[in-house]
Amino acid sequence: MSCRAGCGACCIAPSITSSIPGMPAGKPAGMRCVNLDENNLCRLFGHPSRPAVCFRFDHDPELCGDSREEALTILSHWEEVTR
Repeated sequence: MSCRAGCGACCIAPSITSSIPGMPAGKPAGMRCVNLDENNLCRLFGHPSRPAVCFRFDHDPELCGDSREEALTILSHWEEVTR
């Protein structure tokens, strides 16, 4: 499975506690990353300034489901149960 272009669920649903360019304190769950563009594509994808946490986040059917909406639901649920 490859990343679903225009999804952006992994840039919205989970919290990120490490610094992100433009978000030095990270981001809370449910907030759009400032590096996510209007088409839900990461402006940092492939750039060395992309945080390690983002490089480690991998597309997977268990995480991403069959649609963007399903990915948001799954990732939001995992965020909630792992607090």
